[in-house]
Amino acid sequence: MQTEPWVADRAQLQHLLHEHPEWTHKELAAWVGRSLGWVKKWVKRLRDAPANDISVLFGLPRGRRTPYPQIDPLVEERILAIRESPPEHLQRVPGPKAILYYLARDAELLEHALPLPRSTRTIWKVLRRHGCIVRPVRLPPQPLERPAPMSAWQIDFKDASTVPADPDGKQQHVVEILNVVDMGTSIVLDSEVHANFHAQTALQAMASILREQGRPDSITYDRDPRFVGSASGRDFPSAFTRFLWCLGIQAIVCPAHRPDLNAFVERYHRTLKYECLLIHAPESEEQVREVNETFVAHYNQERPNQARSCGNQPPRVAFAQLPSLPRVPDVVDPDRWLRVIDGQHVVRKVRHNGTVLIDDVSYYIKHSLAGQYVDLCVDAHKQEFVIWHQHQPIKRVAIKRLQKTALSFDRFVQLMSQQALAEQRRLAKAHRRGE
Repeated sequence: MQTEPWVADRAQLQHLLHEHPEWTHKELAAWVGRSLGWVKKWVKRLRDAPANDISVLFGLPRGRRTPYPQIDPLVEERILAIRESPPEHLQRVPGPKAILYYLARDAELLEHALPLPRSTRTIWKVLRRHGCIVRPVRLPPQPLERPAPMSAWQIDFKDASTVPADPDGKQQHVVEILNVVDMGTSIVLDSEVHANFHAQTALQAMASILREQGRPDSITYDRDPRFVGSASGRDFPSAFTRFLWCLGIQAIVCPAHRPDLNAFVERYHRTLKYECLLIHAPESEEQVREVNETFVAHYNQERPNQARSCGNQPPRVAFAQLPSLPRVPDVVDPDRWLRVIDGQHVVRKVRHNGTVLIDDVSYYIKHSLAGQYVDLCVDAHKQEFVIWHQHQPIKRVAIKRLQKTALSFDRFVQLMSQQALAEQRRLAKAHRRGE
């Protein structure tokens, strides 16, 4: 019934033309409530139509009045021949664009002066009709397989964009929320608000969460520099990643441009944005902390969740009983991360003084190899680099900056926080240099 208002306006205009033939287009437009262009178009149509003809009120048919031009069988045959046997030494299967090019150069078709297709769409239809192009079968989407409750977490930062930025600050959004979501239950395990999240504060926040919640099997996060350090140029993993590895937690880093691999926390961020932050519009760190704490409790205990695991119940209701996780160890081996990269290779060009730089640490190779490339392979068992040159091992050097002794958990967190801070400073320095 979408045409009824249009038909009524056209009928009213027809009536006005009959009753007031002296009215101008502007007067008719004001009375009908339509634009001047609309009135001019329909006045012409109504005056050209026979008297008392109501079919004109329904507009003109929009269907094609002439049949589509048919492609000549010889041209169609030539299209298929070009597809099967590419001419002029073409070493690939020609597509519609290439076929269109070769048709215009075909001597036989030019001799008969046959009409050729003018668009690639016509050629595509011919190829499709003869089975030369097969549409891929779209498989129905499959739901993600959920891990066991509390075994796999996802983490990410969410900025509170309603907080006005400091005019003298360097960041656009200074207040952020670090959220931890359990993949198996959709429960928000923790949510930390901070006005200055960087590599050190992010690691300290994660240490506090692990101390309170226990250790999962894995934690997934994106390529935020505060998690992974520099996107390029680093030889060893970031302090944050090494921190998790030393605790026996698998660190899963999402590839670039793949937020779907961190989907649970990303989906929660959308809910947090539209159901909390944009509604309450907090304007300070304290207000963000207040509304966020209230919303997390609402999300976990009151808000029905349509996730398959929750069954339209709040997550804490659907999973009233949760398994307890292993506690963080009292004593940690701070060099345990080296086992994860055992056998990793790093290729470096020897500098003029016979050294190479790995993770901002200098290792002496040989003066005679200056300007040549060497391969350094990690031997985690002996905590050494095996130096290879021209497919031959030439020497071993000890990996520097290792602790070689166990530390208490608190001392371990302090050590990794210092390394994260140094990492943050290196990144800031490189950014200032424009690297």
